[in-house]
Amino acid sequence: MTVLVVAAHPDDEVLGCGGTMARLAAEGHAVHVLILGEGETSRHAQRGDADAATVRTLGAQAQRAGEILGAESVTVKPLPDNRFDGVDLLDIVKVVEQAVTDVGPTLVFTHHAADLNIDHSLTCRAVVTATRPLPGSSVSDVYAFEVNSSTEWAFHETTAFRPNTFFDITTTLDKKLAAISAYEAELRDFPHPRSVEALTAAAQRWGSVSGYGAAEAFQLLRSCR
Repeated sequence: MTVLVVAAHPDDEVLGCGGTMARLAAEGHAVHVLILGEGETSRHAQRGDADAATVRTLGAQAQRAGEILGAESVTVKPLPDNRFDGVDLLDIVKVVEQAVTDVGPTLVFTHHAADLNIDHSLTCRAVVTATRPLPGSSVSDVYAFEVNSSTEWAFHETTAFRPNTFFDITTTLDKKLAAISAYEAELRDFPHPRSVEALTAAAQRWGSVSGYGAAEAFQLLRSCR
């Protein structure tokens, strides 16, 4: 299989499906990562206030995380962090469509549409649009993942993340934790949900739901067989 992970920001790919990426890569499947946004500039009053070197460092950390997980490629695009709603949806769709054309994925993993983060929800919309089941499409399955500190904080949403597919990551949880540790500025101290302890607990929780020592949870958005 060929796998494409489409994430809004650097670190989302690891939080959402890092253990699954490592497992699939270890099994011999080709794993590719597309990160749509630069992931930094929203922390400043104006986008232009961000340090270009910090943006480059985040991109380099994404490459390192991909290496740890066994990804064949990691591509980081420059969409404005937490400002995807200021970009025409069609422009986001075209970026994803190009990646689908280039990679020819069988499986696609992306965000859940009800995430609190606006970039996450728009990424999901763009992916579902770009992978619509046209004749000749390579994509059979599209899965939505959860991102700690976004998915579970969408308290206002009535269409919350409801996983129905689980990947055993008992043997690759350590690689997920190593990959997220590559993002030095993104980790937080426990009890923040983006801490090593919270990520471990989440994996163990989904493992207990699905009969594994550790697991990542997904909501199947579409499957064509």
